[in-house]
Amino acid sequence: MTALLGSVFFITLALGFPVAFCLGFTAFAGLLGKGMMLSIMAQRMFTGIDSFPLMAVPFFVLAGELMNRGGTTRRLIDFANVLVGRIPGGLAHTNIVASMFFGGISGSAVADAAAMGTILVPGMVRKGFNPGFSAAVTAASSTMGPIIPPSIFMVIMGVTTGLSIGGLFAAGIIPGLLLGLSMMVLSYFMAIKHHYPRETIPFNVKTISKAALSAGPALLAPVIILGGILGGIFTATEAAAVAVLYAFFLGTVIYRELSLKEIKDVFIQSGVTTAVLLLIIGMANIFSWVLTAEQIPTRIAHSLLTLTHNPYLILLLMNIFLLFIGMFLEGGAAIIILAPTLLSVATTVGITPLHFGFVMVLNIVVGLLTPPLGVCLFVVAGVTGLDFSTIIRSVLPFLALEIAVLLLVTYFPALILFIPKLLGYA
Repeated sequence: MTALLGSVFFITLALGFPVAFCLGFTAFAGLLGKGMMLSIMAQRMFTGIDSFPLMAVPFFVLAGELMNRGGTTRRLIDFANVLVGRIPGGLAHTNIVASMFFGGISGSAVADAAAMGTILVPGMVRKGFNPGFSAAVTAASSTMGPIIPPSIFMVIMGVTTGLSIGGLFAAGIIPGLLLGLSMMVLSYFMAIKHHYPRETIPFNVKTISKAALSAGPALLAPVIILGGILGGIFTATEAAAVAVLYAFFLGTVIYRELSLKEIKDVFIQSGVTTAVLLLIIGMANIFSWVLTAEQIPTRIAHSLLTLTHNPYLILLLMNIFLLFIGMFLEGGAAIIILAPTLLSVATTVGITPLHFGFVMVLNIVVGLLTPPLGVCLFVVAGVTGLDFSTIIRSVLPFLALEIAVLLLVTYFPALILFIPKLLGYA
């Protein structure tokens, strides 16, 4: 049966089927092979998405779309440009800092990659940046979206494993800043090497004040979202709904760039994106149920514990395994299928559940940059029209950097747990 499941999954993946259908067809084959009722597919799919915390997903998607269309993203970029544009490689740093701001609102790497790719990559190329580098820094910086809270992946992790979503959000703050700062350092040295330009915007009180005043209402969004969740005022789902209301208020009342026609387009695009995400989650739940029925997760856990009980080696093996999985499986699906099993292994050898939960999310995020599935690479290639292979070659230094940060937070758990402990989550 294991051979059947593996064969169907990789054949459908190789044929170019969307990941949701790869999972669905594989689960279908598994049910047929066991002679089980196919009605189980509908039941498990519904069960997989019948969750109150998962309602945060469509709300965060909608909030990100409203921010993009309502002028919020552009103002965040302008403010970031004033702050860091004068550093060598100015627009690359602007790209990274703007992604950090935007990641504190949308929780989605795909939304970040689409927004920054559309706005910043053409501007970077016009300024003399290499197109491959421009696309690579956009794809890499977009991965901070699911790390800097809020995060759709963390919501799925919390729903799947029972870990505190607020605790996971708090765990992402320091690693998210580490990712951003390390990308800026790498971009600085690459800018020096390739003589990339810096911006000529005056860095004075007047310029900063003007940009801050314009972006101020937008910068309040992550403060409201995170402050409400970490302060216990509302849940992650309620915070996502608040984010939508605030984004709508900014676009229609404060910035007045969101027209009635655009609101209709926003809802359509958000609906399509949400439908894709929930379809993947539903299909992943069916696939996970079939794997459990075959006791495959139990065998994986047993194999890991047979090799070693050393927590450091277990973490290394998990990282290698998850980085490999991230090359072929969508992040949300990987969490649903693997997180419960790997969490049980982690707790058995004494790894803090919150530490493991965040390390897995970060592994999944690195997978957004690894071919052949690399979702952020495809998004940036789509919005820029650049050749996919060019972007892959250019993104390799950033990918190596993200793996280095992953190893750092894996073996220095205080970087993950410091803020959650302060807030009483760990």
